[in-house]
Amino acid sequence: MANRFLPIGIQDFEDLRNRGAVYVDKTHLVYKLATEGKPYFLSRPRRFGKSLLLSTLEAYFLGKKDLFKGLAIENLEKDWVEYPVIKISFGADNYPDLNCLISLENSVLSEYEKKYDVAVSDSRAAPRLKNIIKSAYEKTGKQVVILIDEYDKPILDALYTQYEEQNRQELRSFYSPLKDCDQYIRFLFITGITKVSHVNIFSGLNQLNDISLTEKYSSICGISESELEQYFIPEIEALAERQEMNLEETKEKLAQMYDGYHFTHDVEGVYNPFCLLKCFSDKDFGSYWFESGTPSLLVKTLQNQPLELTTIINGRKAKEDQFKNYDPDSKNMLPVIYQSGYLTIKDFDKTKRIYTLDFPNREIEDGFINILLKKFVTVPYDDLGLAIGNLCDALELHDLDQALNIIKSAIADLPTVVKKDMCENYYESVTHLMFRMTGWRVVSELQNVCGRSDVVVASKDSVFIFELKMDKGKPFEEVAEEALAQIDTNGYSQRFAVSGKAMYKVALVFSSEGKGLLGWKVKE
Repeated sequence: MANRFLPIGIQDFEDLRNRGAVYVDKTHLVYKLATEGKPYFLSRPRRFGKSLLLSTLEAYFLGKKDLFKGLAIENLEKDWVEYPVIKISFGADNYPDLNCLISLENSVLSEYEKKYDVAVSDSRAAPRLKNIIKSAYEKTGKQVVILIDEYDKPILDALYTQYEEQNRQELRSFYSPLKDCDQYIRFLFITGITKVSHVNIFSGLNQLNDISLTEKYSSICGISESELEQYFIPEIEALAERQEMNLEETKEKLAQMYDGYHFTHDVEGVYNPFCLLKCFSDKDFGSYWFESGTPSLLVKTLQNQPLELTTIINGRKAKEDQFKNYDPDSKNMLPVIYQSGYLTIKDFDKTKRIYTLDFPNREIEDGFINILLKKFVTVPYDDLGLAIGNLCDALELHDLDQALNIIKSAIADLPTVVKKDMCENYYESVTHLMFRMTGWRVVSELQNVCGRSDVVVASKDSVFIFELKMDKGKPFEEVAEEALAQIDTNGYSQRFAVSGKAMYKVALVFSSEGKGLLGWKVKE
C-alpha cells in the first residue's frame, strides 16, 4: 500500500503514467475506437473519467508508445503512427455570456494557428478552425485527430438566461467545419454530460456514432466489478481493516454506495471512479460525488421547470427517446436527471423496448433527495438535518405524533414559488422526501387493483400507510374519516396483512389555502 498512488482528480494520462499511479486499463477499448470507427459522441455524468479518456486518446494518437508499456494496447498496436491532434476543452472556464465563449475560442484557435503557422485572414471562429485543420493536414501529411471535451458546457452555463441561444448559435457555427473537413480528419471524439437534441449543435454532423448506450463501450468510463477485484484488492483490504468489517461486508457496502451505473441493459454495472478512489483514500464511506459540487444543469432545471416527484422516484418506465436526448425547451426533466447521473438503467423489457430507470446507489439517492428537499422545504438546512434524525427515531418508536409534528413544522407555510393549485403535489412530495431521508423503504403512489395509496413507509417490523387529503373547506374530522375509509375500501393494507408487521393507517389533512398540515388521525 505504501507504494500505491491513487490518481484522484488526475485527468492527464501522461501525468498519471509518469507518477506510477494505479490505472484501470481501458486501452483495449481505445484501440477498438481507433480502428473500428471515426466520428464518436459519448455522454457520461460528471466525475466519470471523460477527460482522462480523451487524454488517453490524445497520447495514443500522438504515438507516445512508452506511456502504454504493460497495457493491453501495447500488444494490439503495431505501427504507433503520430498524428496531428487538436484538443479543445470547454471545462476550464465558465460561460455565462457570449463574450466568455468567444474568448475561449480565440485562445484555443490562436494556440493552434501558432503551432501550424496559419495566417489569420478571417476573424470568425469557424473559418479559422477550418484553416487550422486543413493546414495541419497539409503540413504533416497526415489526417487530423480532433478531441472535444465538455462540448455542452457553454450551453449549460447560460441555461435559462438571455445568453443561452447566443452561445448555442456560436457553438453551432464553431463546430460546422467538422463536417466540411471530413477528408482531413482521421478521428473525431466529442464528450459531454448531455446530448442536446433539438438545437442541432453539430450542424449536420449526423454521422456521429453515439456510443453512450452501446454495450461494448458501456464500461469505457467508470470501474466495473471485475476491475474492482483486479486492481484494488489492497485498498479494499485496508478499508475493511479501518471500518472493522470483513472483505465481503466491505465489498457489499462499496457496491451499495458507489456501484450500480448501467449505460445500457444486461451489462455489468460500473462504479463512479472518483467516489471509489476517494473512499479508498479516506478509508471511509463518504458522499464524495456531492461534496465535489452539485451539477448546475440539474439545479437550474429544478428552478425553472415543474417537477412531478412520482414520475422520478420508485423506478421510472421510459422509452429510449424519452431520456436519451435533452431538449431545453421541453418540460421533460427525465433526460436531465438521467444524464446528470441521478438515474441509471436498472431493467429492460426487450419485447416492449421499455427501460426501467432508478437511482444507481445509496449515495446518489440520498444526494438527489437532499437537493429536492432544499427545493421544496424552507427550513434551514441544519435544522432540517436534525429533524430527519428525530423523524427516524420517532418512527422507530412508533410515535406518529412526534413524527408528524416534525413534518408539520417543515411545511408550515408554502414556499412562495408554489402556487395554491399545486399544493397537493407539494405536500405529498415533501412528505415522501422526508420519510425517504430516514433510510426506510418509502413508496409513493403504490398501485393495487383498486387504486393507489399516497405514501407507504415500511421497516422490518412496521408499515405506515398514509393517505393525504386536502380539506377543501370541509371539517377536519370529515376529511380524516374519508381518508381512512379510502385506505380500507381500496384495500391498501391487504398486501402487508400476512407480513406480521405492525400496521398503522394514517390520514393526513392539509390546508387547501396553503396553511400546511392541519392534523392527522391514526387507525391501527
